Amino acid sequence: MPFTGAGSHRRRRIHEYRVTTANLTAEALNEEAIESVEAPRVRVLLEFRTMMNETNRFEEPLLELRKEIEELNSEGRSGRKVRQLQEKLEILSKEIYGNLDPWQKTLTARHHSRPYTLDLINMLFTDFVEVHGDRAFSDDPAIVAGFAKFGKATCAVIGHQKGRDTTEKIRRNFGMPRPEGYRKALRVMRIAERFGRPIFTFIDTPGAYPGIGAEERGQAEAIARNLLEMALLQVPIIVTVTGEGGSGGALALGVGDRILMFEHAIYSVISPEGCAAILWKDPSAAKQASEALRLTATDLEKLGVIDSIVPEPVGGAHDDPEAAAENLRPFLEKALKELSKVKPENLPNQRYAKFRAMGAVEKR
Repeated sequence: MPFTGAGSHRRRRIHEYRVTTANLTAEALNEEAIESVEAPRVRVLLEFRTMMNETNRFEEPLLELRKEIEELNSEGRSGRKVRQLQEKLEILSKEIYGNLDPWQKTLTARHHSRPYTLDLINMLFTDFVEVHGDRAFSDDPAIVAGFAKFGKATCAVIGHQKGRDTTEKIRRNFGMPRPEGYRKALRVMRIAERFGRPIFTFIDTPGAYPGIGAEERGQAEAIARNLLEMALLQVPIIVTVTGEGGSGGALALGVGDRILMFEHAIYSVISPEGCAAILWKDPSAAKQASEALRLTATDLEKLGVIDSIVPEPVGGAHDDPEAAAENLRPFLEKALKELSKVKPENLPNQRYAKFRAMGAVEKR
């Protein structure tokens, strides 16, 4: 990708660190996979493989306890010793996950075992029918969109999808959508409005893909169009940030009447690595950047950016995805019940007022 002219070095660094915020674990990156990825990402993937392999070190005491419990169970010694270890595991999990700092929450939000959109659809919705393509260019597997039933209500369901193994991660572009993904999402939203169906969106992306092809096809326009159209839709929109909420790539599915957020998810204008690269000229300052960005659910609730925090199971949503989904269910039910009482023509004005009231202003 050419980066020339004034400010080219800064633009190159921004591009590289936007790309690196995908959840790239050592298991998901082998040499064969790297060779198959688009050229702009190759050096970045190699550069960050070591760093991403060190994620979630704070979980090591928990992993050791689980391993010991599994060994005792496999030996048929599931007695008092196992019960003591399980009690210790629960206490330690509460202690660790009850005191995560912003950087640890960032690593947790990127955990490869967290429930993704398709997992939540399978656990919370029924009769899902997926819609493919934007009717203009192509389909984008980084965004899943379609129609389903939530309880007795027919609805639209849209969300980012990162992928589990190497092949799927590459096919879904690590959850970084291209313009056709956002246009597919908008296509489904328009159909939902036409038939008066509520919309559920699930956010989990490092950000919109900054590749040259995506830019040539109007990445910025696609995101801006979604922001405009979502603000005007006359149907309830319920948004849930389930993992990473990265920049405009997240916000393009995030203009809603109710915004929910998992306890250990993050939502920010830029990734900590990207922020560190720009402000500190050093990606290793990501921990410091994560604290400055105010990207945790607790911070965002105080600022009025989100409406509710969805508690995660002890050990995080990745430790028990089914329990995490069940924790989310009553929040979705409550939001849908409340919004169903609002006249459709009043929803855009309420949505506008909601977003205008976000943030805190300090007078000096």
